[in-house]
This record gives sequence, C-alpha cells and structure tokens, in this order.
Amino acid sequence: MNSLRSSLAAWIVGAAAAWPAVTLASPDYPNRPVRVMIGFPAGQATDVLTRAIASRLSSLYGQQFFIENRPGAAGIIATEMATKVEHDGYTLLGSSSGPLAVNPSLYSKLPYDVQRDFVVVAGLAVVPYAVVVNPASPVRDIRGLVELAKSRPGKLNYASGGSGVTNHLVTEMFKATAGIDMVHIPYKGGPAGLADLAGGQVDVMFETLTATLPLIRGGKLRPIAVSSAQRSAALPDMPTIAESGYPGFSGVPWVALAAPARTPRDILRKLNTDINKILSSDEVRQSFQAQGSEPLIMDLDQLAEFVRAETAKWAKAVKASGAKAD
Repeated sequence: MNSLRSSLAAWIVGAAAAWPAVTLASPDYPNRPVRVMIGFPAGQATDVLTRAIASRLSSLYGQQFFIENRPGAAGIIATEMATKVEHDGYTLLGSSSGPLAVNPSLYSKLPYDVQRDFVVVAGLAVVPYAVVVNPASPVRDIRGLVELAKSRPGKLNYASGGSGVTNHLVTEMFKATAGIDMVHIPYKGGPAGLADLAGGQVDVMFETLTATLPLIRGGKLRPIAVSSAQRSAALPDMPTIAESGYPGFSGVPWVALAAPARTPRDILRKLNTDINKILSSDEVRQSFQAQGSEPLIMDLDQLAEFVRAETAKWAKAVKASGAKAD
C-alpha cells in the first residue's frame, strides 16, 4: 500500500510538472494603472485612436490606462519591448497593421513573432489613407500626379512614416501599379512627414485620414484621392484611387490593441468585451467616422483569423510591389 501511495504521489507530482502553467487573473482587474505602449509618435493615427480608447477604459475601470510612445523602426522598437514584460495584462501594445501584419514579410529578421508573442485583444479601427499634396502643387488629382511623375521620372519625392511602415508599402504598391518613379523620403513618424509636406519640402504623401483631416480642413494640405475601395464618409466628394483610373487598387491600414501571448484569458475576454462595447457606442462611432476611420469590432477568435488573413494578404502585396525595408 505504501508503495502504491508513493507511486501515485510521484505520478501526481510528475503530471503537475508537465501540465502547462496557467496564470489566473485577479478578479478585480485592473487594480492598478495599465501601461499602453505605442510604436509611433503622438498625432499619428495609431496614437490618436489608441488614446481615445485608453481614456474611456480609464473612466470605465477607475484605473489609468497611460500611453507610452516609443516610436521608431516601423514600430519594431515598441513591439519588441512588449515581448519583454510581465504577461499580466498591465502592459498592452497599441499597434497597427504595420508591426502586426506587414513587417513579417518586409523584414528577413524580426525580434518578435506575432503569432507566438502576441494576442490581439481588440480591433480599434480601419483607417484609409488620403493622398495629399501641398496646396501650391499643380497636382489636382491622381491622373495629374501620374502625368507629372512620368514627365519627371525620379524627380518627385514622397514622404512616409518610416522605412517599412504601411504607408511606405502602399505608396510603393501605387508606384508599381501606375508605372511611375518617385524617391522615398522616410521620416520618424507621419507627423514629421506631413509637416515637411505642408512646408513644401515634399511632393506627396499617403497618410491616414485621422492625421491629415485637420491639415486638409485648415487649408494646409490638398487631398487628391483616398486609398480605400469605397469613398470615405469624412471626405465623401474625394474619389478613390480605384475610381481614378486604377480599378481594384486598395490599401487600408488598421489599428488594434495587443497583449503578450500568455496574458490570462479572462483578462483578454474582459478587455475585448468592454472595448467592443465602447466602439459600438454612437458617440465613439461618430467620433471615429469624423476622423476618417471606422470601428473594427471583432471577438478574440475573429481577430486571430483576421490577423492571419491580413498577414497573408500583405505578404502577397509586398511580393507584387517589390517593396523592401531600407
């Protein structure tokens, strides 16, 4: 009997050691401030939209969801940092299609693996690009841009938020589609590129409606098209690139909130449910639409499939365009 008890005890200890460790969430999560890291500068769409949701989560939970911007390297810096934190729900990552779906096909080596290291907690929004020029530019529409670029091959330049970010890729896709040559000028984030565009140092830029609308409305930039398949409610009179002579062209980034992969499932579910409720409210939906974005509402399983599908889609786009991270 003692031998049987010893064997049974040994089996239980061995089984417990082999069983995957399960981290349980605090039932009162969050009971202290939550850090939300963002790999882009203040004023960029990922920052603006993530801040809007973080503010509402702070009010909902009575704990601050504070933003920490760590821009640079196409979002890679912040994304890598987010792999080195506790998996307890108290550090989240405000991210976008660039770091989560585009970078894996643009970079031969990344210090993170999206499928292994992260769970996308909630979609926040899809955000079309506006194609914008300086008001003094002779370019009035996409056809005018293409004609000017073809008359001056390699002379026009375009800004992006950095080598390898999504607007760099989408502009390269457009160059390949239109058969034009423009010089890439990467900036450390979209706002810096937009400042030089408004100042006349850059010829054109693909940048999110969230970031460009204040400058468009203030007369500092002129839009000539949007990158989505359908027109934007924020600029209903502005044609799409597809309507402008390039049928089927579409390049639309998105913004999402991610967490380290082993974050307790009940925390993930709580955040997903509550953020989806926030996004479904008339106030937030109308606010996002006024900024040129549309809420992206999905459950955890739908988000996982969405990110896999987007990664595959952007991989094909990268290959077709020939775009490479500088």
